[in-house]
Amino acid sequence: MKKLLPILFVVFFALNNLSAQQKITAEKIGDKIEFRINGTLFTNYIISEYEKYPFFYPVNGPSNASVTSMRNANYPHHSSLFFGCDKVNGGNYWQEGLERGQIVSLRADILESGTDKAIIENECIWTRPGAEAPIKDTRRISVSKPSADKFYLDFEITMEMLIDVTINKTNHSLFSGRMDPDLAVINGGTMVNAEGQQGEKGDDGTFGKRSPWIDCYGERMGKKEGMAILQHPGNAWFPSPWFTRDYGFFSPTPMYWPENNGKTKLKKGETISLRYRVIVHSGDEKEAKIAEEFEKFSKE
Repeated sequence: MKKLLPILFVVFFALNNLSAQQKITAEKIGDKIEFRINGTLFTNYIISEYEKYPFFYPVNGPSNASVTSMRNANYPHHSSLFFGCDKVNGGNYWQEGLERGQIVSLRADILESGTDKAIIENECIWTRPGAEAPIKDTRRISVSKPSADKFYLDFEITMEMLIDVTINKTNHSLFSGRMDPDLAVINGGTMVNAEGQQGEKGDDGTFGKRSPWIDCYGERMGKKEGMAILQHPGNAWFPSPWFTRDYGFFSPTPMYWPENNGKTKLKKGETISLRYRVIVHSGDEKEAKIAEEFEKFSKE
């Protein structure tokens, strides 16, 4: 037995060390980049020239089912987890119809893969027929897994104004998520912000309220899981008010509450940098420690 103890210790240490290690990969396959965690698909970053904009789908939770949904008849412009904007110099870089405006991927480079994180850099141009391109953006996307029941997707974007840009008041702007219907408030799920306000409507609701984060979660297949979006304190307009819907949509949307006569104006050459952390997790916002996660993120 004494001889077995050192062997058992070595085996236990090796297994424990192996479980702590994560192999996260990014691989370009056709018109998408697959992010896998220990061989299991976490998300695809879709960069097809036939799509309105690049987006993530699926975004798989700990149950291996997507916490986001991919469009529906009423809202075909909600593509899971995405970044876009309507009413930009007369163009629409959010809703369906490529001729109205499109965010096109120019290049997508894999910077790191096969370690405890995978990182890509994506450059995009905002374009539409018969008009000057108003914006070019560069995105840095990182995927990591800090624990067994929690995944990070960090989305950093710098937008450069190629010409003077005017964005009219719109609820369709910037980083947005559309939850799977099973996790939405209308089907028994919960949407809660940092102040503890819940749901969409009323004085105690989340709609139009400034908050550093919102978490949406619900129960399906006997498991509770969800997705939180965190705004970094270094962002322009922080903390942006949120446009929320109980059917599962949420977005920190400064352009719906503009400070200057219903318009957001940006000068040629001006840059806007924004950082978001998406946390896909088991449990509710307290079990996932979203408030603590924001404090950590705010110091990075």
